[in-house]
Amino acid sequence: MIIKKYSFTFVISALIIISIVFAVPSADAAKKRNAHVHKKQTRGTAVTKVSRQRLQPLSKNPYLGAIVIDADTSKVLFEDNADAKGYPASVVKMMNFLIILEAVEAKQITLQDKITVSAEVAKIGGSEVYLKEHEVYTVDDLLYALMVQSANDAAAALALHLSDSKDEFVNLMNKRARELGMKDTVFRTVNGFPPGKGLMPDVSTPRDITKLSQEVLKHPSALQYTSTKERLFRAGAQPFIIRNHNHLVRNFEGCDGLKTGYFRAAGFSIAATATKNGKRAIAVIFGSVDRRVRDAKARKLLSESLMEIASNLPAPGVSVAQGDTAFMNEQMQN
Repeated sequence: MIIKKYSFTFVISALIIISIVFAVPSADAAKKRNAHVHKKQTRGTAVTKVSRQRLQPLSKNPYLGAIVIDADTSKVLFEDNADAKGYPASVVKMMNFLIILEAVEAKQITLQDKITVSAEVAKIGGSEVYLKEHEVYTVDDLLYALMVQSANDAAAALALHLSDSKDEFVNLMNKRARELGMKDTVFRTVNGFPPGKGLMPDVSTPRDITKLSQEVLKHPSALQYTSTKERLFRAGAQPFIIRNHNHLVRNFEGCDGLKTGYFRAAGFSIAATATKNGKRAIAVIFGSVDRRVRDAKARKLLSESLMEIASNLPAPGVSVAQGDTAFMNEQMQN
């Protein structure tokens, strides 16, 4: 009985020792796995933080800068920090748009030219119409995609149709900007896409964008694109309908353009134009922290400015630019 008792005790002890021996490596392995996962997660978080800090955010509440002009006379009706340099984001596409329209009018290309989508274009992300390699669209189709859907892939396809490379097209954009007197503008992309690592963003000001807007409006066909609320872009079992990113086109009477822009560091920007009683105003707002604030400000400024143009008197609550004091005094005396 004593032998059996000791044998039983020995077996139990042996099992406990074996369990401990095998358990220790398992615990060590688990720690190593957890440490590896933690290290991987930490490394991923660090990369994300670095990428987010790459570009200094410039957006403010209610905006970084704003300006309103009479489209016909260039008279400044309102300005607030109008020369502030910001990131125009997709507002850049207006220059792409202008150059293509000018090329069409110069008969360098036609609206019915067919563009075959390249692999490079098909890989572009962000706001897009999901162009696929080897698909074929006309210049006209892609201009609607550019100005209604704000499609980055359409912007690249149009640029490459006119130029040998995107860099060459960007050179055209900067040359045209200089010709228009956009002295504080530097374009670096064909679409306003946020810069990748080691790259610089597009830069402009509200005042410069009014000059670009005025030039775009000189082309009779421009507003047929910018005023489009929605349009069928791709037919099929699941039709793709593009919808205008400029909400003022849908909910502000008389608004028929022009272009919105956004990425995180840039904030929400807009170049908007509207008419009333045959008069036209252009409002540009840069770097708002909120889309609804941007749209509300643009709506208010356009409404007040159109009233001012119509009456030839300063609208209530609208600031008057320097140099207009004599105009105000003259009106007060009359």
